[in-house]
Amino acid sequence: MMLLAAATSAYHLPSAARAAPPLLLPRAPALMVAHAEAPPLEAAGRGGKGKKVFVLGGDGFCGWPTAVHLSNAGHDVVIIDNLSRRKIDLELGCESLTPISSPEVRVAAWNELSGRNMRFEYMDIAKEYDRFLQMIKEEKPDTMVHFAEQRAAPYSMKSGATKRYTVENNVGASHNAVCAIVESGLDIHLVHLGTMGVYGYGNSGGKIPEGYIDVTLPGGRERNILHPAYPGSVYHATKCLDALLFQFYAKNDQLRITDLHQGIVWGTNTPLTSKDERLCNRFDYDGEYGTVLNRFLMQAACGIPLTVYGTGGQTRAFIHITDTCKCIELAVNNPPVGGERVKILNQVAQTARVRDLAQLIGSMTGAKVQLTANPRAEDAENELEVSNDQFKEMGLDPILLDSAAGLLTEVQEIATKYQHRCDRSKVVSKSFWNKGTAKAAEGKTVDVGAKTVV
Repeated sequence: MMLLAAATSAYHLPSAARAAPPLLLPRAPALMVAHAEAPPLEAAGRGGKGKKVFVLGGDGFCGWPTAVHLSNAGHDVVIIDNLSRRKIDLELGCESLTPISSPEVRVAAWNELSGRNMRFEYMDIAKEYDRFLQMIKEEKPDTMVHFAEQRAAPYSMKSGATKRYTVENNVGASHNAVCAIVESGLDIHLVHLGTMGVYGYGNSGGKIPEGYIDVTLPGGRERNILHPAYPGSVYHATKCLDALLFQFYAKNDQLRITDLHQGIVWGTNTPLTSKDERLCNRFDYDGEYGTVLNRFLMQAACGIPLTVYGTGGQTRAFIHITDTCKCIELAVNNPPVGGERVKILNQVAQTARVRDLAQLIGSMTGAKVQLTANPRAEDAENELEVSNDQFKEMGLDPILLDSAAGLLTEVQEIATKYQHRCDRSKVVSKSFWNKGTAKAAEGKTVDVGAKTVV
């Protein structure tokens, strides 16, 4: 039965080492996609509903389409990014399957098409605190949307260097963000992209609530507390540390903070990033950064068996990239009141079991499924039920997999178009959680077509 339930310093190159931005190319033809028509451009400016919004990490997979979405909604958007994800591409020897423009070209293309004045600022907020603080004081943003963290669990488990980098970058960036808000003296709303992985999987004994859980303490004392943390990787542990920092600063300094516990994101483009090739979003397909559904669609397009870890019994939460953008906008427009505890929302559309996703994609494409050793230390099977009532009450009508055949086909078409950019040796993850999972994988091979990977 198919389960598809609704609900190191080396990585930081100095700015002088960056290549000069390329010249703006002539407008390329729009991508042919199955999206609905893009929403109309909104009236901008603080005189209307528009806010000054810093998008930290706005060059990334989720950050870029969100920045465009918020700009289109009438907000004055400034992207702040250290381009670490692009540097990690060089480290791993694996580029985005889709060719992506430089941030300068992206921003210029969006401004040309929209008449907006989006800006890009190259900055490492985890290391350039004083510069970041000064920028906040000068520009006085209303909201900061925080994506500026290393986002991949496998990469965070790859080596001692990547573990340390993930902790130093992620926790450093988050703490600098809240510390700078306090030091600036401004009333800035922080919207942080967290992860469902802070909860663990199947540990609540029922539906996972949104951030806080009712408990009965000894003596019959009833309390509503922050849901216990149960991280499954160094990456997830950093998100748990973020959550504790946010609890402290909301209590101690009355910061207004929204923490969004997001599921696994699938899809590539949104209606807005589909308007021009120069706006195209990145598509990660490799074993370290590729999200499971996107990896499956890429593998099917390239004639590679769908690599399912273990039994494929892992149940996870999912959301389409378009809904990620909509949720961020809803969070920006619905901030908590100063003095309230951290506002936590589960940013998910539904849950699904991995082997059922493989079956779904296999039935669509004819792709074969190959079970392979699981590099992660996790239960072979788990159940997962998630509450997402708050976003639904705000009006979110999420895209569900059983009604998203067009969007699934779109991702596969993009994968087919750019399959010549696929390095098959990068498809299988090389990141093992511990010595035990590494040993279990010894001698196991995965058929990726041109090359068999051990």
